[in-house]
Amino acid sequence: MLPVFVPFSLIGGLLPSFSLAANLYVLALGGGMMLAGMSSRLPRRAAPSGLLPGVAWWLVPVAVFVVVEVITFAMGSTHDYPTLSLLADPLLDGYLVRSLAYFGWLAGFWGLVRR
Repeated sequence: MLPVFVPFSLIGGLLPSFSLAANLYVLALGGGMMLAGMSSRLPRRAAPSGLLPGVAWWLVPVAVFVVVEVITFAMGSTHDYPTLSLLADPLLDGYLVRSLAYFGWLAGFWGLVRR
């Protein structure tokens, strides 16, 4: 399935970052993958029996980033206190990095949907 994601990520890389077209593209791809993953046509992979002990240390920075994003969204994002999305915007200006980000998102989401 991963070779199918290459054209999708190349098309997604053409869209300007954080634009309406890019958001609709992400919603359409995510919805399509969720429908495909929830159907009984595709084989499912076995879910792990439990979380490994090191996973908690990876969840701590993710939780901190989520809290920062939620607080910034609630207070209103300004240039004095940028959100992580604003910090990622200069990186996502380039076509290659934006295409790689789409590919990573597609591959990661597909792995989650198939469980």
